[in-house]
Amino acid sequence: MDLKGSRTIAADRMTVWRALNDAEILKAAIPGCKEMTGNADDGFEATVTQKIGPVKATFKGVVTLSDVIEGESYRISGEGKGGPAGYARGGANVRLDETDGVTTLSYEVDAKVGGKLASLGARLIDGVAKKLADQFFENFQNAVAPRSDDEAPDDDDTGREPEKKKGLIKKMFS
Repeated sequence: MDLKGSRTIAADRMTVWRALNDAEILKAAIPGCKEMTGNADDGFEATVTQKIGPVKATFKGVVTLSDVIEGESYRISGEGKGGPAGYARGGANVRLDETDGVTTLSYEVDAKVGGKLASLGARLIDGVAKKLADQFFENFQNAVAPRSDDEAPDDDDTGREPEKKKGLIKKMFS
């Protein structure tokens, strides 16, 4: 499985870099993470519980960093074992670019799964991986640069539920 993407974070590059190397921030950002210990120099150990389709498993794994260019990029690699559910292993190349105090975090992930997880099929695994990546980066972004009230979506001051917009098909047939 391969996954690429980027996120814009309203913080300078070194703030984002420090957060990417902070076990507590990573623990808060990783969906289902129960425990995260270690540091960037020696590697991290994590315990993560996830449900992927009908399979729920607790993975214990190790994460290491390599090809580190301080404040700019690194390769993060890891492997987690989930007992009878199987295993997951892979890595990601992470790069940070800053423009006017705003950082773009780009990533390219390559991962493999085995055991029961592999029998679920590539489409399900890819969909779950994308969802988990989106959750991670949303959580990470909120931990590093939380939205201010000015950036929050506008709410209706009347206290009523906002009206749902009709989809194109419903508009055509109503």
